Formats: sequence, structure tokens, C-alpha cells
Amino acid sequence: MMRLTSLLMLCTSLLLPLASQAARPVPQDMLLQNVYVFDGTSAQRSNAPMQVLVRNGLIEQISRAAITPAADDNLMVIDGGGRTLMPGLIDAHWHSTLSSPTSVSAMTADIAYIHLLAGRVADATLMRGFTSVRDMGGPSFGLRRAIEEGLVVGPRIFPSGAMVSQTGGHGDFRLPHEVPQAANAPLNYTDRVGVTAIADGSDAVLQRVREQLMLGATQIKLMAGGGVSSMYDPLDVTQYTPEELRAAVLAAENWGTYVAVHAYTSRAVTMALEAGVRSIEHGQLVDEDTVRLMAEKDAWWSLQPFIDNELSNRQTGAARLKQQMVQQGTDRAFELARKHKIKVAFGTDMLGTGNLGENQNALLVSMQRWYSPGEVLQIATGNNGALMSLAGPRYPLPAPLGVIQQGAIADLLLVEGDPTADLSLIANPEENFRLIIKQGVIYKNTL
Repeated sequence: MMRLTSLLMLCTSLLLPLASQAARPVPQDMLLQNVYVFDGTSAQRSNAPMQVLVRNGLIEQISRAAITPAADDNLMVIDGGGRTLMPGLIDAHWHSTLSSPTSVSAMTADIAYIHLLAGRVADATLMRGFTSVRDMGGPSFGLRRAIEEGLVVGPRIFPSGAMVSQTGGHGDFRLPHEVPQAANAPLNYTDRVGVTAIADGSDAVLQRVREQLMLGATQIKLMAGGGVSSMYDPLDVTQYTPEELRAAVLAAENWGTYVAVHAYTSRAVTMALEAGVRSIEHGQLVDEDTVRLMAEKDAWWSLQPFIDNELSNRQTGAARLKQQMVQQGTDRAFELARKHKIKVAFGTDMLGTGNLGENQNALLVSMQRWYSPGEVLQIATGNNGALMSLAGPRYPLPAPLGVIQQGAIADLLLVEGDPTADLSLIANPEENFRLIIKQGVIYKNTL
């Protein structure tokens, strides 16, 4: 038995390095000259051209004066031609494996197909200028590893793993004939493939949350209220008890990270905040007292530009009525967020689009309904980067994201024109993003 165990350990040690050495991207040291810098911390870009030096995937120096490399310095020198250099975009509510397939396909297609499709989506996402995404539910651990090892091109993924849901909650996709579930029944399909994790009672919640952390989650996603696309739960339903919510929060805190919850209503959001939840996803139906509580708890509000326009993924039947309720509350939500100075994050929450997520940039541009172009970009870069760091020890990087500052991660976009004056430039990344750089690696260069 000992020989067999030793042999298995030897085989594992021999095989793992082969995968990890596949084609890991290597950062390029570079000097970007003659660029106007939007640094992600304010709503304006620099009023004069700057120079930005990148080494080992980090921003080493930013200077208005010329930076002169040594003669033997192996730097790539890039003339920005007076274009705008800005941090890579971050989507704080993305579904890496669920944004593209239709709901029917996601429930019925071979899971290998879903993952291969997700690889295509990841490539397209990076080419749209999104260098990082916070995955808010779904089986993205394998995709994350493939991207990190260079097997697939895509954004940096902060995975939540399976969405933890109560029975009959926003993450319960079982068919009626599967209820009641026998104690010895196998897991349902979405639980088996890592889309959701149904858990009832504090002990079960603890187990499911710990499983996601074991698999590599940087934060936890919990369903705390009714949803638009789910089959059984009305929008006004509050999900999970305070004890169950607190169990999830404690499990995450023990790993140094936090819980984000799907919730729309004041009751659901208030219960989550009182349990220690740090990030509210959606919340378009909350009242002003609840927003005051958000401010008091120093919570993040991950708001989506859900309005009834050509960008909305229009639902049908009962789901359409729920969708309209959310859309009608969106303007008020952004108004209250501004009034009470809530820390706002930008996310798209695209699901079942049937394409590669092409509306991602347009949804960001639609944020100028409530903010100036520079404020929109600040939310999608510096704000979202700060939210990523809320993962504490689970934050996988040695430096900040979403900013152009000395010591920050070199995720950079070189934009044709000034997006702080004309946000529509962001809507056409193919033409206007001349450079796309992730941690010092150039993935696109059309200069």
C-alpha cells in the first residue's frame, strides 16, 4: 500500500509541472512615452504628456520629465503619440462560464462544451479591454487556471465558485419533479458541475462555503433574495436566515475574505448587512434607510445599469414583470448611492446572451446616464480594483489593481482619443484600444 501511495505521489509531482510550464505569459519591460495618463483615482487625465516605465509586470515610475533608459537596458520603447493611457477595465459582476450560453444550453449542454465556449468568451473579454473580472458564480476555477498557465487568453479571474443558495432560492434550478429530494439522492446537475450549491441550515452553509474556499474562491457569493431569471422565487422573497448568513460570513472571514450577496429588497439587504456581508449585488429596490445602513457598514454596492433599453437581455412572462420592477428602481438606486457617498462598483451581470458578451463595453458606457465619463472610468478601474483587494489574503496579486501608480499592477490600455471627454470611445475597443496590456504582457498592439 505504501509503494502504491508513493508511486501516485511521484506521478502527480511529475505531471503537474508539465501543465504549469505550458506557456506562461512573460512580462515585457517597457517605457511608454508621450501619453496622457488617466490614473483611475480621479475623473480627469493628466494635463500634460507623461512617461510610464513598466518592469516585471509592475509600474515602476511615472514622470512628466523624460525617462532615459541605460544603453544596455532591454526596454521596449513605445511612443503613445499623445493618446490616453488608462488602467485595464474591471467587471465586478461577471459570469465567465454563464454569460454566453442560453439558459437552456447551460442546463442541457455537455459541460465540456460550456467550458470550451467560456474560453472563447474569455479571449473576447480581454480584447474588449477587461483585464480583470470578479466572477460572481459558476464553474470558473478551471478557466482561471488555464488563463494563468497560458493555455487560454483571457482576463484575470477572481472566482466565487458555485453560488450558494437555499432550497427554492435564486440558485435552485431543479425541476418540480425533483422535489422532494430524498436524503440519499445524488446532487442535481447544476450542483454537480459547480454552478450552484444548495444548502439549508447553518451547518450546510458552512460546508458549501468552505468547499468553495477549498477550491480557490477569492470571495463567496450567496443568494439572499429573489431573482429575475430564477423559476420559483418572487422578487420580494428574503432568502436565508440571519444565522445562515452569519455562518457564511464567519466561514469567509476565517479565510480572510468576504461574502457578496444577490439581493434586491430592503429586507434582504438589511439582513445581509447586519450579518456582516461586505458587498451588495444589485439592490435596485432598497429604500433610503437601507442605503444609510450601507454607508454606516462601509459596504460596497455593486450596481448594474439595468434599464429598459436595447442592451437589456429582455425576459418573457413572469420574469419580464420582475425585470421591469428592477429597471424601474435603477435610477433611484444610483441617485441614493451618490447622495450617501456609497462605494459603488460596476458590473454587467450578463447571463444567457447567446454571444461572446458583446454588450459589455456598451453597458459600461451607459453608466454616463448617472456619472460623468471620467467618473464612470474611475468606477470601472480604481473603484473596482479596491473592491478586488477586499479579498485580503485571498487576493492573488502582490500590488494594487485598477490604478496607474508606482508599484501597481501594469494592466494598461492605450486609447485613441480622450475617453474622459468622450466615453463612447470605450464602446469600440477594436478600433480605439491600440494597446491591451495585462501585468506587463502585451496582448494587443495595433500601433
